[in-house]
Amino acid sequence: MIAELWSRVVAAQPLPTAPVVLATAAIALVLVLVPWLWRVTRHLVTVAHEGGHAVAAVLSGRRLTGIRLHSDTSGLTVSRGRPRGPGMVVTLLAGYTGPALVGLGAAALLSTGRAVALLWGVLLLLALLLLQIRNLFGLWVVLVCGAGVFAVSWWLAPEQQFAVALTLTFFLLLGAPRAVLELLATRRAGVRTSDPDQLARLTRVPAGAWVAVLVLVTVGAAAAGAGLLLPDLAARVTSLV
Repeated sequence: MIAELWSRVVAAQPLPTAPVVLATAAIALVLVLVPWLWRVTRHLVTVAHEGGHAVAAVLSGRRLTGIRLHSDTSGLTVSRGRPRGPGMVVTLLAGYTGPALVGLGAAALLSTGRAVALLWGVLLLLALLLLQIRNLFGLWVVLVCGAGVFAVSWWLAPEQQFAVALTLTFFLLLGAPRAVLELLATRRAGVRTSDPDQLARLTRVPAGAWVAVLVLVTVGAAAAGAGLLLPDLAARVTSLV
């Protein structure tokens, strides 16, 4: 049974047709652009954002002490270690770039036809994240996300699984730049407590420069992910240029 499950997870599936890929991209765009939908779906970006902080903290040698997710779509990841230095810089930088890099990695995996592997990988990451959640709302968000991913990976047909995986990937690729645009809006309003502001205090590099880095990474990841998932479209655009 374990061998059968493993072969099911790692097996490549037929790539969907171009209309299906474009339809999932359109659905993801709606989820990002429609305000009342974004207020709900943005929690997924927050999960990836705080997960990015957490992974970077652990990899840089810091001690992760907990993650909180809030109903206003904000979050907080707490780790212990040196208050300054490369580890802290990497940890702060991994937040807004996290959803974009996860989306890019997902696009690379989907381009090989491994939608089920992606879904189970997401499920594993959510399970690890669940161990670090320190508030009830965060617990509810991660459990709902995990239940949804499990249901898709276990009960839906392969074509439907691929469509959901594509929608999720496009959503992360598009949602990451929107989150950075929201960051710009809060900074214009005078809020100076964001990740770029903390990076500025740590490195003496202006916060605006860090915001520019976030824009470049998130937009670049979205473009690269689209190139992987829409190769025909990317080829046409390249030929026109």
